Amino acid sequence: MYIVSGLVILGGIYSLSTRSLNYGVEFTGGTTFDISFAEPVSTDSVRNALAVAFTENGTPGNPLVQTKETNQKLRVMTNFMIDSQNTTVDEDIQNALYSGLASLGLEVESGYTIDMYNKVDSTISDDFRDGAKKATIFSLLIIFLYIVFRFRKWQYGLGALIATTHDVLIVLSIFSIFWGILPFTMEIDQAFIAAILTVIGYSINDTVVVFDRIREYVGLYSGKRDDKTLINDALNSTLSRTINTSLSTFVVLLTIFSLGGDNIKGFIFALMIGVVIGTYSSIFIATPSIFDLSKKLN
Repeated sequence: MYIVSGLVILGGIYSLSTRSLNYGVEFTGGTTFDISFAEPVSTDSVRNALAVAFTENGTPGNPLVQTKETNQKLRVMTNFMIDSQNTTVDEDIQNALYSGLASLGLEVESGYTIDMYNKVDSTISDDFRDGAKKATIFSLLIIFLYIVFRFRKWQYGLGALIATTHDVLIVLSIFSIFWGILPFTMEIDQAFIAAILTVIGYSINDTVVVFDRIREYVGLYSGKRDDKTLINDALNSTLSRTINTSLSTFVVLLTIFSLGGDNIKGFIFALMIGVVIGTYSSIFIATPSIFDLSKKLN
């Protein structure tokens, strides 16, 4: 399982270095429009029209246009006039959008409606990025210290840290590999960071349950069973609880993913991955790490 996880993470690191992630405007700065059209439209036509409309200093814009649910709903993201200090910048950006869509014969209200408008300047986006990194690293550090304090052995803390870091890397890898391929938005935004922190919490909760049972078995059977048998027995005794809890959580998330709106699909998808990977890592990464790091469990 170390090899399987290692291969997935290596593939994710390669994808992160080549494709990176689909960062939302919270992390890049810019403007996002969610637009519903009266009739199906071509994303290429909309992209080309808006590239002309978002021309700045003689340089055509490069808007990102994505389909949402159907080809009658699009998400448009652009960094047009992101550093402008004009007091009318918001109005200018919207007027440029209206002008670009008008070149396709589309008029606001009759041809399309704007469902959502969101603008984040570059300074705020840098703060979001730094805050997200600090929140993730801080949560991992606190988890390590908590586990060491609770179980009085650094091997437990390091095993939990390895597993939760593994979970974060797997989720990031999947989002890097599959954005633009799966038929829903996979943006890295504030909701995604919330999902990552939730995954860390879920994973460590499951890991602590397994660790508690291992500690209990160490107290009961130390000297009577070898360490490998002891760990296997402890894992088997928690397996039904772990699977039932994860499965019930996954079913709820799958229902929300299937029936919910497109705006939350990326968030729910991250949670679904996290539930599966968090359960897997508690059994196949965290627990074996304790065994490999410890000379003796007792």
